Amino acid sequence: MKTEVELTEGPQTKKSHLWNAITRYSPNTEPTMAVSGKGSWFTDDQGNRYLDGVSGLWCLNLGHGQQEIVDAAADQMKTLSYFPLTMNHPPAVKLAGKISELLGADYQVFFSNSGSEANETAFKIIRQYHNQTGNPGKYKIISRYRGYHGATLGALSATAQANRRVKYDPGVPGFLHVHPPYSYRSLFDGTPEETDVKAADLLENTILHEGEESVAAVIMEPFISGGGVIVPSVKYIQRVQEICKKYHVLLVMDEVVSGYGRTGEMFGFQHAPGVQPDIVTMAKGLTSGYLPLGATAVKSEIYNVFKKEGKDTHFRHVSTYGGHPAACAVALKNIEIIEREKIVERVRDLGKSKLGKLHELSDHPYVGEVRQAGFLLGIEMVADKETKEPLDDEKMGWVLAECKKRGLIIGRNGDTVPGLSNVLIIAPPLTSTEEDLEFIVETVGAVIRNL
Repeated sequence: MKTEVELTEGPQTKKSHLWNAITRYSPNTEPTMAVSGKGSWFTDDQGNRYLDGVSGLWCLNLGHGQQEIVDAAADQMKTLSYFPLTMNHPPAVKLAGKISELLGADYQVFFSNSGSEANETAFKIIRQYHNQTGNPGKYKIISRYRGYHGATLGALSATAQANRRVKYDPGVPGFLHVHPPYSYRSLFDGTPEETDVKAADLLENTILHEGEESVAAVIMEPFISGGGVIVPSVKYIQRVQEICKKYHVLLVMDEVVSGYGRTGEMFGFQHAPGVQPDIVTMAKGLTSGYLPLGATAVKSEIYNVFKKEGKDTHFRHVSTYGGHPAACAVALKNIEIIEREKIVERVRDLGKSKLGKLHELSDHPYVGEVRQAGFLLGIEMVADKETKEPLDDEKMGWVLAECKKRGLIIGRNGDTVPGLSNVLIIAPPLTSTEEDLEFIVETVGAVIRNL
């Protein structure tokens, strides 16, 4: 029986039953059809090659074609095809221990399938934890404007990007949002560090006005990624932890994008000395996208609260495929390669010496600011450097299209903040060669200079 879409014969012209993610309807264009990949590049059904400058969806950290990872999945499937984590299997036990080691403290790990699910898991843990420690009124969870925490309803409620929530609100009750540490468009005057600290003070003010007895947790990306690559000062992250400890509020670090070397540390929060989150959520780079896997790592002192006798004191949550044996085997091999090949150090070095050359665009009249943490880089485009008026959608679209014509896929912070979808996003695989990175810098530079 033939399918309606022939993958091997010319362009996609027949009806497809596939509903593409976060894609606006256009009757005259067809989505790119990728058929193969190698390293940081993929090839479409027309034979065109593209450098994937956003690592798929920020997840293809080790690029295409890592045979060791493929073999790890196959070998595990031959040994144990599936087993639920209502019990144990070796890959999950080993991986949980490795994650705790990488985080630098004693954590228990609950596995799921994605970043959204990892955050949903965290929210349930947070509320049950406070309930079982005599604080049932602590249920509110604070996140920051422009932050993204997932697409499921609870995670979307934490996501403070108005365009993502259009026609889906009202969300889950109990989620609050505060101003981010966004020095380029800050509410305050001062140096970036000074404005960041004032943004943290807004967080404390919100806790006080809501009543500390009602605030359960703060969830934050160490570096706001899809919301425009907003890079805070170290002092901001440290100050948020101080505030959380002061008011018995749990600190949740969403490392779904930042984790596993993307920013030049194994986890983004590790850029800030002394910071140790209560909960860390992760996905994407955990397996480099080779198989779906999410994880919620919880400090052992929080986990211990669930180790009580009673019919409803345990964590009554389950994920059928979360912690799938093959996905855990893939994650273990992925981490092994990251450590063996010194990927974190590589990102730290090449992020500065190669990708960092994009900072030279800061003088361009349409570039407001270039922000970077390792292989995570954002270029905020403006129509006027003085007023910081965002570059319009037509010009932003032209930049992306022109890069694609030249063989480079980059992103932008679309469907986030009304009128502020003006940040170009570059986040290539961490294994990108020096030549790949030079191609990115040359291509983006040439396109912007032709605006």
